[in-house]
Amino acid sequence: MKRQEGTQQLYAALQERILVLDGAMGTMLQRYKFSEEDFRGERFMDWKFPVQGNNDMLSITQPQAIADVHRLYFEAGADIVETNTFSGTTIAMADYKMEDFVYELNFESAKIARNVADDFTAREPHKPRFVAGAMGPTNKTASMSPDVNDPGFRAISFDALRIAYKQQAQALLDGGVDILLVETVFDTLNAKAALFAIEEIKDERDTEVPVMVSGTITDASGRTLSGQTAEAFLISVGHMPLLSIGFNCALGANQLTPYLETIATKSDFAISAYPNAGLPNAFGEYDETPAEMASQIKTYLDKNLINIIGGCCGTTPEHIKAIADLVKNYKPRVLNTLVPG
Repeated sequence: MKRQEGTQQLYAALQERILVLDGAMGTMLQRYKFSEEDFRGERFMDWKFPVQGNNDMLSITQPQAIADVHRLYFEAGADIVETNTFSGTTIAMADYKMEDFVYELNFESAKIARNVADDFTAREPHKPRFVAGAMGPTNKTASMSPDVNDPGFRAISFDALRIAYKQQAQALLDGGVDILLVETVFDTLNAKAALFAIEEIKDERDTEVPVMVSGTITDASGRTLSGQTAEAFLISVGHMPLLSIGFNCALGANQLTPYLETIATKSDFAISAYPNAGLPNAFGEYDETPAEMASQIKTYLDKNLINIIGGCCGTTPEHIKAIADLVKNYKPRVLNTLVPG
């Protein structure tokens, strides 16, 4: 699917129905119980550093597993899948000394998701499937010091983030994504660097790209890690030309409701939400069943809060199916200002 055609279909679909985003990639990959050797594959057999846990690199060493996860989510009813690129920047890949492979892993991740999406669209042309290029928050923050003894210190600069995000976004677009998704935003300055980079690419390529932004409220204070309220977060990025704004991760569906209400009443953008499967238990695992999660998301629908809904940590194709079955019976939040980019 060409990007311009995909963009037009995306905007049309948003007007017609609530779109379903996929669930957790990491949760699904844990089921494979991949060993260090599995992560390495033949390509990195002799790599000098441990790579187990580097899920993004599985797009190169275990591409079939990534394709299968995307396929399961589409079969469950997802309209949009996210690429396997949450940590796909030179900043995050430095942990594995794999900065040189960032372009490739983003490009290959996008291509895998694109091929699976196109297969489903060809099978069901009435329900086109879309690919969102996932751009995670990195493991550094531009707004806060990691050193309590030196509050003025910063581990990363805005420009370093911009450069890293630009490389990631270029590779995702080259690989064929329909959307760029700046997600799990705990520091809005990091997100601004990503958005700035995306605007640079749009200008350089003379193209339009739908952009989703999804923040994360870290606890019951109702603030992001860098201290912003939901409304402040919206104001900080609301001047950008966005497809949607919303929240994901950190909280379960129930806990997320008031923050979605805040931005839904104050924004003309589409509103997205993909909460965790409840709060983690003492072992860091998520116990909320698909039925339990769907029953909580029904509150979003009854209040007419959302346009895009999915799942984050702990969610599976079973969770997404329960959500997809539920949203069929509801109309999306009205978007008066939504026009194709």
